[in-house]
Amino acid sequence: MNNTNNHDERISKMTFSSVYPHNLTKVMEKGRTEKELHQIIEWLTGYDDKTLQSLINEKVTFDKFFQNAELNPKAHLINGVICGYRVEEIQNPLTQQVRYLDKLVDELSKGKTLDKILRK
Repeated sequence: MNNTNNHDERISKMTFSSVYPHNLTKVMEKGRTEKELHQIIEWLTGYDDKTLQSLINEKVTFDKFFQNAELNPKAHLINGVICGYRVEEIQNPLTQQVRYLDKLVDELSKGKTLDKILRK
């Protein structure tokens, strides 16, 4: 991942609906459920199932997706490596939020318990 404006801009313009099916496939292939995926998304963003489906249908960009989210106050506790970079060191706030989501999906697909994923 580059820390360039071009990279950050590209992420901001990506749609959540283009990534969501890949996240769902990733977790389901590892024996996890759509409900669990929605739980981690709701924990991070505050979006319930109805709102999440509406955002998918509207094909909102990640910029709008996170702009309207109520980021969990414990989100800063998400750390570790995703795509070769430490999420806690990412400088661009939106890129970091997108990578928080990636990290949570990764933890879910690797079998971590929901209590640990949700930083309880």
